[in-house]
Amino acid sequence: MRELFDQRVVDSCIDRHESRPEAVIAILQDIQEHYRYLPREAFPRLSRRLKLSEARLYSVATFYENFSLDPKGKYVIKVCDGTACHVRKSIPLLERLRRDLGLSRDKVTSDDLMFTVETVSCLGACGLAPVLTVNEKAYPSMTPDKATELVEKLKKEGQGDVA
Repeated sequence: MRELFDQRVVDSCIDRHESRPEAVIAILQDIQEHYRYLPREAFPRLSRRLKLSEARLYSVATFYENFSLDPKGKYVIKVCDGTACHVRKSIPLLERLRRDLGLSRDKVTSDDLMFTVETVSCLGACGLAPVLTVNEKAYPSMTPDKATELVEKLKKEGQGDVA
């Protein structure tokens, strides 16, 4: 379930950087770290407090690939599809993850906001191919069966959390 938006989180992030417009990237990073994405509701407040247009804020948020305007899951799984991973069968791995989680190329986040599955051009771990990461932790030499096991383990871990 999506966390309710709280302007105090935005204010805290802005205050942490002393309301400096030149700190906009760091402020956006802080907000995204809290929500796992950039809620659209944050932009009017950011605009007023930083004295930057919403258009300028959106241009920064959409320029950098690391920012997301769409909610992400608790577990962000990045499947490498660089050359080494691709030739070592990263696509069947991606297809299994999508099937197991009810996702597609267009729908990358599960309805319960537990999982987001993305592809990346390279994770810089070619010797571990095929590799995927879960919240930046690398899992080397993956197979579709290992990916299914990992998802089941993460589901069990996630059920232990109190939302």
